[in-house]
Amino acid sequence: MNVVVVILDTQRQDYLCCYGNERIQTPHIDAFAGRCTRFTEAYPETLATINVRRALFTGRRVYPSRDWRPLPWYMCQSPGWEPIRDDEDTLAENLAAAGYHTGFVTDTIPYFSPGFNFRRGFDQWEFVRGKQHDAWKSPFAVPPELLAQYGLCQEDLARIRTDYSVYYLGYHLANICWERDESDTCTARTFQWATDFVTDNQRAQPFYLVVDSFAPHEPWHAPQKYYSMYGQPYHGKRSACIHYGAFADSGLTEQGLQFLMDNYCGLVTLVDTWFGKLIDRLDELKLLDNTAVILISDHGTNFRDNPRDITGKPEYSMYPGLMKLPLLVSLPGGAGAGQVCEQRVYNTDVPATVYDLAGVGDHQPIDGRSLKPKITGRGDNSEWPYVTCRLGHSFCYIDEEIWVLTGIDGEPQDLFDRAADPLCRKSIDVTRDDPRFQRAWQRILADAGGDLPDYRDVDQTDNLGFKLKANIPPVVK
Repeated sequence: MNVVVVILDTQRQDYLCCYGNERIQTPHIDAFAGRCTRFTEAYPETLATINVRRALFTGRRVYPSRDWRPLPWYMCQSPGWEPIRDDEDTLAENLAAAGYHTGFVTDTIPYFSPGFNFRRGFDQWEFVRGKQHDAWKSPFAVPPELLAQYGLCQEDLARIRTDYSVYYLGYHLANICWERDESDTCTARTFQWATDFVTDNQRAQPFYLVVDSFAPHEPWHAPQKYYSMYGQPYHGKRSACIHYGAFADSGLTEQGLQFLMDNYCGLVTLVDTWFGKLIDRLDELKLLDNTAVILISDHGTNFRDNPRDITGKPEYSMYPGLMKLPLLVSLPGGAGAGQVCEQRVYNTDVPATVYDLAGVGDHQPIDGRSLKPKITGRGDNSEWPYVTCRLGHSFCYIDEEIWVLTGIDGEPQDLFDRAADPLCRKSIDVTRDDPRFQRAWQRILADAGGDLPDYRDVDQTDNLGFKLKANIPPVVK
């Protein structure tokens, strides 16, 4: 069968209507969910952006990010953030070898870093320029009135190589100020390429298509049509990005944060609109009769809904808003339509599922398990007894009973009782010797092969020279 995998960036599970959010307008994803099995306990095995893509493209765990080697031209220096390794094969390569026509489109700029080579195995591919701080358009051409809305003037651009906020905002504004309507957005151009791919290749079956949308990742600037679905006119100083850390340190007002969140919601609905166009085209061409479609996010983000009042996704913030992934799987013939699966699954289970659906084997062992038995009720449908995840130098452990956050030295940060506190809002004070924490810590070590690679002595600066930060704020009482 044909297979289409859609990856969204920073899409929170609970910011989709089909997962219970009544404020969010996602009619196309909701309609799609009606023909899917909806997974409620899907988690990443390592974070962030590129780490997740490595797992999704290979089916192998990146955790615990062993043998990581930072290189100067990568846009982020964090353990596991590196290319697919030369000795690893990819899902696309193996499907292409089995006769699949393969396509890949994305506006996610970390893919663009020199030497990353995630295009391996794809016959057709497209990098859509202009998202985030992609140096595509010139910030020196941004109109002064647009700069002023974000508290900048043209003289500030002289600091573009020394001030991260100027660099980020300057290129972001340069990339959006030429847009005339929503079809010019990176999101629209990404999904339009995908829609054209299925049209052009309807006779080239079977095909495998990966659509990777950077939205709704920040910077959060939704077209006015979509912002107005959620927000009121805002006349304060604008920000395009959320602070990674405690809200008290953000410099944002409550109104400024709400402005950002309303833009985030607008981008979720923008993605929904253009995802709907892709599904509609598959339907019009009667390709859904022989096409599996999988929708997943890499991670979410935090909106103060945690005991430390954190916004964004600093490494110590692996709370449900960041960790719980939307995962929708639609199979031809309606198998599993309308089902809800509450078993724990990893994102590495997605490539394992694609291998299973395509009837193609991998040349190397993979770490995921096919989701097909959970959908069809046939075969081994056992769940992962627990999940572990690494982000920077922090670790997360989740099982049926507890949710644990800790650092690389094995000191407890947060422990939550999942039965009493399913949203993880009240951290329990525990010592390192607490049996619950010890269970989590021993499994974190076991999954890592007995020890955790420690890169704290590595100079972790991004490729612009801006130093990374990881200070854990106290629990808000």
